[in-house]
Amino acid sequence: MAATAPATAATAVSFSLPSAPRGRGPRSRRRAPSLLRAASTAAPPSSDLSIQLSPRASPPASANGAATGPPVVASFARDRAEDLQAEARAMARAVGATVYSPELLAARYGSRPFKVALRAAEVLSKLGAFGVKLLLDERRGDSSSAKRRERAVELRTILTRLGPTFVKIGQGLSTRPDLCKVEYLEELSELQDSLPTFPDEEAFACIERELGFPLDSMYSAISPSPIAAASLGQVYKARLKYSGKLVAVKVQRPGIEDAIGLDFYLLRGLGFLINKYVDIVTSDVVALMDEFARRVFQELNYVQEGQNARRFKKLYADKQDVLVPDIFWDYTSGKVLTMEWIEGVKLNQQAAIESQGLKVLDLVNIGIQCSLRQLLEYGYFHADPHPGNILATPEGKLAFLDFGMMSETPEDARVAIIGHVVHLVNRDYEAMARDYYALDFLEPDVDVSPIVPALKNFFDDALNATVSELNFKTIVDGLGAVLYQYPFNVPAYYALILRSLTVLEGLALYADPDFKVLAASYPYFAKRLLTDPNPYLRDALIELLFKDGRFRWNRLENLLVQGRQDREFAAKDALQPVLKLLLGPDGEELRVLVVKEAVRVTEAITIGTLIGSYNSAPEFLKPLISSGNPAGPFKFSEAEREQMMELRDQVFRVWGLLRSSNNFYPSLLQPIVQVLQDPEARVLGSRVAGGVTQRLAARLLQQLLRIPPASGSQ
Repeated sequence: MAATAPATAATAVSFSLPSAPRGRGPRSRRRAPSLLRAASTAAPPSSDLSIQLSPRASPPASANGAATGPPVVASFARDRAEDLQAEARAMARAVGATVYSPELLAARYGSRPFKVALRAAEVLSKLGAFGVKLLLDERRGDSSSAKRRERAVELRTILTRLGPTFVKIGQGLSTRPDLCKVEYLEELSELQDSLPTFPDEEAFACIERELGFPLDSMYSAISPSPIAAASLGQVYKARLKYSGKLVAVKVQRPGIEDAIGLDFYLLRGLGFLINKYVDIVTSDVVALMDEFARRVFQELNYVQEGQNARRFKKLYADKQDVLVPDIFWDYTSGKVLTMEWIEGVKLNQQAAIESQGLKVLDLVNIGIQCSLRQLLEYGYFHADPHPGNILATPEGKLAFLDFGMMSETPEDARVAIIGHVVHLVNRDYEAMARDYYALDFLEPDVDVSPIVPALKNFFDDALNATVSELNFKTIVDGLGAVLYQYPFNVPAYYALILRSLTVLEGLALYADPDFKVLAASYPYFAKRLLTDPNPYLRDALIELLFKDGRFRWNRLENLLVQGRQDREFAAKDALQPVLKLLLGPDGEELRVLVVKEAVRVTEAITIGTLIGSYNSAPEFLKPLISSGNPAGPFKFSEAEREQMMELRDQVFRVWGLLRSSNNFYPSLLQPIVQVLQDPEARVLGSRVAGGVTQRLAARLLQQLLRIPPASGSQ
């Protein structure tokens, strides 16, 4: 769907289509492929993806003067009603699109035993030979990482040779740490969809058949050969005849439905055998196969892909640095998809990106923030974010392409993931283990107590540094080892989350070996924890900020600093929901903590201010103020004095961050003042005032009687 920067200059291919003749539409449809064949043989395909185009021609007309081409109004210029009508027409063209149904596959291939047997023999001979090698390795006791790597490379080669279905399955397995060990995950993640192209004549005939018009009535020019090919289809670059708009035209591979249907019919039968006889596999293989098959069959409906792109654009292209191509519905059907052409460079081509004055890390950060919004804010996300589907545009935007495989994260899981990060930061491994219930990794009757030591053993070693310095791939590998040992069933959405973030981190590591995706993710997590009113996240925020009854001002300061890196973050948005939680019916435990902390803060500010005033007083006055005591007028230990001054400074820094956040004005505090007028708030204020009075009175008595401070008091 996009152009990539060529490595070397090349001669552009020129190809123009004449206007359709008047009268016989069907005859002109038969002519177009021969014209294309002539153009294809006239010049070899160029490595430069651009094409030279002819001047725009007049719209073709029939003998009675009626137009024989698609509507002349450009997709990007339609109003909403016209766009919906065009989409409805595209849906009508795709009404016969195949959907995945195990029953339909059984009916179709159950009566074709010879074809099924031939394909089964091919698949079983290759995969069976591989399975025998694995058994021999196990018998010999050769389970080294090097041997697993060797076998993983063999498996990747076998899946590539078996065709599109197995390439897709291999890519799916690369996201399943509960099914594969790390060596297989890494090798299978390198699977690419690039397969031999199918004949251009078949592609052009498919376009005409699907859209119902001759090519030369739709395009003023089209590339004579595909500019990209994948397992399910191939892409051409073209210019729409009536709008002059450059587009990418994706055409489905002929016979792909039958080939994929046959493979999934066989694999589903194999899944039943695995479920019954292979104890080492704890997941339901048939259910996994059905879920994956549904996703692949959805990719075969290009109208559905267009609708996915439209939804993705609505949710995420509101950011100025994220670009999603428009869909041209009048040129789209179940097997043909026409999208806006995006000029850009693949995100893994660092030299080409930097030659345009762009920085890979800036683009990766855009991708991380967008991915986090996809995965944790709206829950609708791009499930195939390999480098070829993410481009850097010359303007510095990040363009997302190929929306055939999308997925959704359940709302409960979205907040549970954020809470899981908090438990990781706090090294609360028991809470982490319990999170797996909410994440739907484990059945409620599974005992998580044996999992806690495994998490502790891994993360205590991995977290020698702070969490933000931890490599994300290290977490994936470590969790993968844990998931592989215990009865986990990793939901597809979570596996795809891991893949998405791992891909982005891998791209960043090309540019900066020290890059840490978790550190780049902190601003988003900070913003969500501070501003999301969800009760679960409010509890997670309290867990993060309080320890042993003490408030962690340094963590709040860090959250505010990280949150400010998000342009839309406004700290004021965090104040009112926190106050509502504090004053709500379930806030008594928090109120006790807040009263205690408010007393400490008031004391620190009051006494710290007095100490500061004493220190700034003229030297000749200090003996009078301190009654000649060289240590000063206050009878505090040095450690206690430093703690109070540090607390006061932290509180002032946090207040400064709040005041300097986006759109912060004193008038914005009015709703908070209204909350504080609630009866519960007045009671809370009285409790704070009483506590402060008692604490200051005790301090004053301590000073007057020269009582030395108790050990460890603050």
